[in-house]
Amino acid sequence: MQQRSHFTQKLGELRMLLLRMAALAEQAVHNACRAYLESNTDLAESVVMNDMAINEMEDAIDAFNLELLALDQPMASDLRLIIGSMRITMNLERVGDETVNLGHRTLFLSTRQALPANPRMAQLCAHVEDMLQKAVRALVDEDTALASDICSMDNRADELCLKVLKEAINTMVEETRIVERGVHVIMASRHLERIGDLATNIAEAVIFIKDGMDLKHRCKG
Repeated sequence: MQQRSHFTQKLGELRMLLLRMAALAEQAVHNACRAYLESNTDLAESVVMNDMAINEMEDAIDAFNLELLALDQPMASDLRLIIGSMRITMNLERVGDETVNLGHRTLFLSTRQALPANPRMAQLCAHVEDMLQKAVRALVDEDTALASDICSMDNRADELCLKVLKEAINTMVEETRIVERGVHVIMASRHLERIGDLATNIAEAVIFIKDGMDLKHRCKG
C-alpha cells in the first residue's frame, strides 16, 4: 500500500511537470503571435531564445517517465498516463519549434517593407491559441468532451490557413515585387496551422489517458 501511495504521488508530480511545460508552450504561442502581428522584433527574439526552456522540460519529463517505468509497476491507467504524457510532451516541444519558426519569419519580414495587414492571420493566431488553451484545460480537467471539441476546431484552423494562402497568392500575382515576403507570410500561416494540429494531438492524448481510446490521426470533426 505504501508503495502504491508513493507511485500515486509520483504521478501527481508528473502531471505538474506537464502543466509547467504546457504553460511555457502557451506563453510561447501567445508571444510569437503578438510578435508577428505587431512586428515586434524584441519579442520575436525572446521567443527564439526561450525555446530552450521548453526543450529542457521535455528532457526532464522523459527522464521522469523512464524512471517511473523502470522503478515501479504501473497499472493500466497509470501506463496510459505515462504514454500519454510522452505524446503530449513531444507535441508541446513541437509547438515550441513552430513558435521559433514564426519568430524567424517575423524577424525576416521586419527587414522588408511592411505588407498590407491580413486580418486572417490575426484570426488564425487567436484560433490556434484558443485550441492550445482548451487542450491544456482538457488535460487538467480530464475533460474528454472538450478534447473532442478541439478535433473539430482543427478544421477551422485549416480553413483560415487556406484563406491566407489564397489571399497571399492573389496579392503576389498582382504585384510580383512582394513574392518573397508573400512566401514568408504563407509559411507563417503554416506554422500556426501546425500548432493547431499539435493541439489536436494533445487532445487525442487526453482522450487516450482518460478513456484508453487511441484516436491518433483520426481526431477530426
